[in-house]
Amino acid sequence: MLCWAAVAMALLPAIARAQTYPAKPLRIVVPFQSGGSVEPIARLVAQKLTAAYGRPVVIENRPGAGGMVGTEYVAKSAADGYTLLATPSAFVMNAALGNASYDPARDFEAVATLASYPLLLVSHPSLPVRSVKALIALAKARPGDLNYSSGGTGTSNHVAAELFGNLAGVRLTHVPYKGGGPAFTALVGGEVHIMFVASQTATPLLNSGKLRVLGVSTAKRSPFFRDVPTIAEAGVPGYEVNSWTALFAPAGTPAAILKSLNGEIAKGLRQPDASELLEKQGLEPSPATSEEVASMIRTEVAKWTKVIRTMGIKPQ
Repeated sequence: MLCWAAVAMALLPAIARAQTYPAKPLRIVVPFQSGGSVEPIARLVAQKLTAAYGRPVVIENRPGAGGMVGTEYVAKSAADGYTLLATPSAFVMNAALGNASYDPARDFEAVATLASYPLLLVSHPSLPVRSVKALIALAKARPGDLNYSSGGTGTSNHVAAELFGNLAGVRLTHVPYKGGGPAFTALVGGEVHIMFVASQTATPLLNSGKLRVLGVSTAKRSPFFRDVPTIAEAGVPGYEVNSWTALFAPAGTPAAILKSLNGEIAKGLRQPDASELLEKQGLEPSPATSEEVASMIRTEVAKWTKVIRTMGIKPQ
């Protein structure tokens, strides 16, 4: 009886914090430079949480090391629900590469998935290819000459390109940048030939003809790009990369706070203005409980660790 009383007393501070949450402004850390694919949806979530809680929710960019600087900062922050991390699949890619000092399961609590989306294999119009097969043929004729940009080692666009090269049997040259924004700018400016880029980032320039889309990374065609073949059906059997953006909190954040955040985010992203914005960016809402997100992260880490080891992809 005394033991249970002691446990109850120990839990009281956490329960009290959860009941008064939030009592001050919140921060959502985006571990990349401004202008990348994560920021638009992070800002949308910040707006919805600000409206729901009546407290300011601000975005803070902390770029560096392919997203690891900002991610490690959040991992070491107080577990009180006031510092959160909005991150794409680089969160698990870095861990799978053995490139990270954090453990996704040990150092974080899952809050919510925000959206899922394909990566698009896009090329600069100066590259004389209009299909995945043509790209592969050119890369085989000019081994190592074709290059691709990424937001840094361990980011999803880096691993997606390395996996493509491995499965297609071609050698591409990696040109890493300090974030997805600068990497995409380099592609648009013709500094690099191709990039695996988030659909929401590429769409405006595809429509204007400034970039050319060759394929989508998912196993099935995207409902937003119905005429674009998957990379698997276009000539690289077995190719599949699913991308997402999710929200995390430091390990030890009270379950009541996680539940509150998850519920308000799900409610906010169902609102008509949010649904319209997501659709315009080629994003599909992917609501899930904190427990479901945590399970997904464990599965993703195991999957990509196996893929990376099998393919011999190394940190660069």
